[in-house]
Amino acid sequence: MTARRRLFVLDATVLTHDPAALYRFEEHDVYVPIAVLEELDAHKQGASETARNARQASRFLDETLAAVPGDLAAGAPLPHAGRGAAGRLFIPSTPADRDRPRGPAVRGVGGELLAVTRRLADEHKDCEAVLVTKDINLRIKARALGLQAEDYTSERVLDDADLLYRGIAELQLAPGDTVGPAAAGAGARGTFEVRGAAVAAWHVGQFLLGGQASLPDTVVREIGPGWARLEAVVDYVKEEQAVWGVRARNREQNFALNLLMDPDIDFVTLLGHAGTGKTLLTLAAGLEQTIEQRRYTEIIMTRVTIPVGEDIGFLPGTEEEKMNPWMGALEDNLDILNQGETRDRGQSRWARAAAGDLMRARIRVKSLNFMRGRTFLRKFIIIDEAQNLSAHQMKTLITRAGPGSKVVCLGNIAQIDSPYLTETTSGLTYVVDRFKGWAHGGHVTLERGERSRLADYATNAL
Repeated sequence: MTARRRLFVLDATVLTHDPAALYRFEEHDVYVPIAVLEELDAHKQGASETARNARQASRFLDETLAAVPGDLAAGAPLPHAGRGAAGRLFIPSTPADRDRPRGPAVRGVGGELLAVTRRLADEHKDCEAVLVTKDINLRIKARALGLQAEDYTSERVLDDADLLYRGIAELQLAPGDTVGPAAAGAGARGTFEVRGAAVAAWHVGQFLLGGQASLPDTVVREIGPGWARLEAVVDYVKEEQAVWGVRARNREQNFALNLLMDPDIDFVTLLGHAGTGKTLLTLAAGLEQTIEQRRYTEIIMTRVTIPVGEDIGFLPGTEEEKMNPWMGALEDNLDILNQGETRDRGQSRWARAAAGDLMRARIRVKSLNFMRGRTFLRKFIIIDEAQNLSAHQMKTLITRAGPGSKVVCLGNIAQIDSPYLTETTSGLTYVVDRFKGWAHGGHVTLERGERSRLADYATNAL
């Protein structure tokens, strides 16, 4: 049975979220009402991501409509990479009052969108008219008036966040699988070769808990047809392996430090709730490799500036001074690292202050708003609160990395503050899934809290 043709009415929230949304609806027709164009016009000023997306969406609309120099009543053809007929773009005018949905009055742009959707549903009985918006309340209003409404889900990576790749698995061997020393290239930590059916479920860069197979914890370095080469991880739990005075307190933290300290890993993602040690471990690894090993010239740290409560308004000062109020976690963790490092070496208060100044001198706090066009050479780049970034923003940031740089993304997808992102559409979820299995990337989900017994209990009980 052939599926019914669908007519999609796009809200401005969709186009400012993804300017290329016009081209995501395959063979179906897309309607962008004039009220939406006015909304884009109101958002296009400034240097914010929303303003840039609004301008880009306007350019895409202009390019598409330029293919039809005459009357737009028949619509403009939309590019379609798949098979079958391509959809068309329409710019419907503002509906008359008689076309507005019956029921409670809805004013503003939302009312215009509901009116267009109702008119399309009445005029095209053989099609489904659907309002697509990121505005939850507008979707509720549409359904209350008997209209179809959907969220824009083109960037959804998974149907359920529980299916997200964790980066860790049990080394469970199937009957007939064999394990032995690697034929060649065995390092100081030991390498193993596994042959059999179990290999099919693994990914390069994945950590394997080897207890059930009587092996140490390992990381998958290479996978071939029916075989895999594993390498034992460095044990950062030991005192002699401490990184800037920090030792791993559990297996997950040990795996995280293995990724952070590995010069062959260019991209790391760490997920976990508050208190699991994401920022502390990352800063410790960054300082160790920047100051002691001189692998990187400096640490670049940035984050999305979305307030948890009410916005306190504009902040004075330079770019770095404006970002300082958002970097409380950075200061807290630097204090911990400074106290631990100087205490272990038995240094005085003066030496502790000097060490703190040295650490801060190697850290640069940057705003996301000024990242476009930059190229970072030999930098240790930390993107904090990355769950609040869209897939497009994440791509913009990661592609700033030049030769010799490392990018580390930290976040907790259960604490998304952006109004238009969910656990399944977050840019952090997106990159975890897309970089899965890349030989120069790695991911670990930290489960166990190490901040305090109070914080750990609050995480589970509240």
